[in-house]
Amino acid sequence: MAENTDKFIEMVTASARVELPLSDFAPRHGLRVQTTAVERAKFPCIDYHNHLDAQTPKDVLRIMDACNIERVVNITMRTGEAAFEVHRRFKDAAATRFETIAWFDWSDLNEPGFWERCVERLERYSDAGFCGIKLWKDLGLTLKDASGEMLRIDDERLAPIFEKAGELGIPVMFHTADPDAFFLPIDRFNERYEELAAHPDWGFYGSHFSKDELLAQRDSIFARHPKTTFVCAHLAEKSEDLAYVGRLLDANPNLFVDIGARTAELGRQPYTSREFFLKYADRIVFGTDLVPDLEMYRLHFRFLETRDEYFDYPSHASRQGRWQIYGIYLPDDVLKKLYRENALRLLEAR
Repeated sequence: MAENTDKFIEMVTASARVELPLSDFAPRHGLRVQTTAVERAKFPCIDYHNHLDAQTPKDVLRIMDACNIERVVNITMRTGEAAFEVHRRFKDAAATRFETIAWFDWSDLNEPGFWERCVERLERYSDAGFCGIKLWKDLGLTLKDASGEMLRIDDERLAPIFEKAGELGIPVMFHTADPDAFFLPIDRFNERYEELAAHPDWGFYGSHFSKDELLAQRDSIFARHPKTTFVCAHLAEKSEDLAYVGRLLDANPNLFVDIGARTAELGRQPYTSREFFLKYADRIVFGTDLVPDLEMYRLHFRFLETRDEYFDYPSHASRQGRWQIYGIYLPDDVLKKLYRENALRLLEAR
C-alpha cells in the first residue's frame, strides 16, 4: 500500500511539473451565461475611426450594409498626392458612405517654410472635402526639429494650424501616447506582456517625455484654442482612467473622444464604463480602428447593446490582455448619439 501511495504521489508531482508555454495557454471558460447575437447595429452607425487605405471600397461596403454601418471615416495614413488619391477612390465608389481625415505630413519638417506649408496643406484638404486632420503619436515621441530637440506636442509653431482648423471648421484629431502598459517595463508585472513581448517596438518605457508629460502637453492645447474642435482618439489614451477622461471633457467643451480599439479596456470595467457613457453621451463617438469585418462590428454591438457577460472583445491579431468583457446595455437615446448623431455634428461642422 505504501509503495502504491508513493508512486501516486510521484506521478502527481511529475504532472505538476509539466511546463506549458504561455503562448500555448488557451483556456476555455466553463461559464453558462447568456449569448446574444447582434448582427446589425440597432440604429444606423458611423464608424468615425478606421483605416481603409489598403481596403477595396466594394468589400467594405458589403460589410457596412450587413452591419448597418451608414458611413466610415477613413483616417488615411498617406500624405501628399497619395492622400488625395485615396480620398477620391472612396468618394468615387460611394460619395455618401465614405469620408477622409488627413494625416499630418512631417516629411519636410526641417526644410525652410515648413510651418507655413502646413497651413496651406490644411486649406487644400479643406477645399478637397477632407473632414479633419490627425496628429499621431510620433509628435512627442520621435519627431525632432533641426536642432535635434524632441518636438513638444504644445510647440507654439503648431498654433496657427490649430487656429486655421478652427476657421475652416475642420476637427483636429490627436492620438497621443498609447496605453499605460506601453510605458511600463516589459516584464512579468505588465498585464500586456504577451503583446509587448511580441512587439517590443510598441513599448515606450524610458521615453524622452513620460506619458503624463505627453498628455499634459496635449491637454493644454484644447483650452488655448477654444474655437477649434478636437477629437481625442482612443478615449484620450486614458481608457484605464475614465475619471481623468471625464475631467478632461468637463474642462473642454470643444473636445470629443472616440472609442476606437478600446472596447477591451471599457468592457472589463462595465459599471464605470456605463456611467461614463451615460454622463458624456453627447461627447463620445463610435469608432473601431480595426479592419472592417462582420465579427468585429458585431462584438462592438454586443458590448454596447447587451447585458451579456464574459465574452471576447474585438481586437487586432494580438490580443491586448488575458481578460474577457461584459456588455453595458446602453439605452436607445445614448446609442443613437454614440452611433451617429455625435459623428454627424463633427462631419457637418464645416
